Amino acid sequence: MQVVMPLNLGLKLPEDDSLSLLIEITEEMDYRELNAAYERREAAGEASAKQLFQLVTCGFMNGHYSLRKMRDACRYDLRMIYLLRGRKAPSHERFGDFIRHRLTGDVMENLFYQLVTKLLERGHISLENLFVDGTKIEANANRYSFVWGKAVSRNEEKMQAKLQMKLLDLQTEYNTIETPPTLQDMLTHLYKLKAERKVTFVSGKGCRKSTLQKDIEELEECRRRQEKYDAHKAILNGRSSYSKTDHDATFMRMKEDPMKNGQLKPGYNLQIGVSGEFAVTAGLSSERSDMLTLMPLMKRMKEKLEQVFTRVIADAGYESEENYKGLKEMGVEAYIKPSNYEKGKTRAYRANRFRAENMPYDDASDSFTCPNGKQLTLSSKKHSKSKSGFISEVSVYRCLACADCPMRKLCTKSASGRTIQRSEAFWAYRAEAQARITTELGTQLRMNRSIQSEGIFGVLKQDWGFRRFLRRGSVNVFTEVLLYLFAFNVAKLHSKIQRQKDGVIIHQLKAS
Repeated sequence: MQVVMPLNLGLKLPEDDSLSLLIEITEEMDYRELNAAYERREAAGEASAKQLFQLVTCGFMNGHYSLRKMRDACRYDLRMIYLLRGRKAPSHERFGDFIRHRLTGDVMENLFYQLVTKLLERGHISLENLFVDGTKIEANANRYSFVWGKAVSRNEEKMQAKLQMKLLDLQTEYNTIETPPTLQDMLTHLYKLKAERKVTFVSGKGCRKSTLQKDIEELEECRRRQEKYDAHKAILNGRSSYSKTDHDATFMRMKEDPMKNGQLKPGYNLQIGVSGEFAVTAGLSSERSDMLTLMPLMKRMKEKLEQVFTRVIADAGYESEENYKGLKEMGVEAYIKPSNYEKGKTRAYRANRFRAENMPYDDASDSFTCPNGKQLTLSSKKHSKSKSGFISEVSVYRCLACADCPMRKLCTKSASGRTIQRSEAFWAYRAEAQARITTELGTQLRMNRSIQSEGIFGVLKQDWGFRRFLRRGSVNVFTEVLLYLFAFNVAKLHSKIQRQKDGVIIHQLKAS
């Protein structure tokens, strides 16, 4: 007979362990929203909602991202066992139900911003500088199950053109109403004829279909195809593509391409705002460009924190009149690097007199002067509308003396002569941003952006292996993002405390 001796290990947690900090932080949090969403009645000996959240966060901090790894860690990882405090280890189904149905929506976001508020109150972050950057993370979706918006529109147009011709032919053949019939009207009429003529539809080998049956079947096929196209357009909702296995994922060009051939893959554009090396806000977008993601990120953060930062520092991918104006209306200084900043420092760029930026502009006459001394005067004004609905006024300047100009080939390829399109507001915003980022403070902030915001992505993607989502759907994916960032913030705070750098919010420029 085998004898089993019960062992009481008497687990004692070191004070400098990251788990001690996790427990200290999570014990102080408000779980009313989580408990309201956690309708499941706890059986005797099961982990509570707060314990499950602590277990999930601890799992993310220690590389247990999948449900089964969390379940297994509850059996052999002493940190997870300590958090259970003698309660039954949850199954992977229990973890999945908790993350998918209890932490989704505002619940996880509320917990994340509670942590941000604590960091702010304790002086680990400040409301002075927000460093913003984005990256694309591959979705948990089949890379080849794509639906392209242009293909849907093109195929729908072809089908509709053939359908209209078919309807006109059927109108003549069956002597229907004089006005051009719709698809539904024609089907109703043909089914009525089928009943009147007592036509029986046939199928199978050796069966000969009647003309009426063929016409009805062809129209029914058109209706099915139109329903399919309508479903595609509803899912696309203005996007250029989506994946059949994750409808919220959009096909984007990733930097990390295993095939090294520029392959498009389904993914999400993840945006993170950083202060003091901590993630203080996050957003998930289906937009491939960063330009349209900044203002939604700022508005969501203002709604949750009820505060805004003094400055926002971002790279050239965020430059637009909409972002400049939106930040100014929020009372935030924009330290956004102009898209032509790097090129503008080159000798070839500055020496090119034919560029609009290098042409002399006269406020009094509202005109540009080309290198040949000809004037480009205001010709017209137009309004351009961005994808987000932002309307910008653009002035068009045209030269009327380009016909015999000896420099024409160097200046323009247009047959109608040289034109310049200029948004006065955008150029003014860009000049302000250019002046800010070239100051000593601007240089320091740009250096910190590369350290802090890009540093988070370096840890998440390289150290933690966060290169592909495990969950599907934008709601579940965003919950996964916030779990990563919550765990990252706790781990970062522990690291800074251990290195005695918890008071360092911004790095100083090194003396040359």
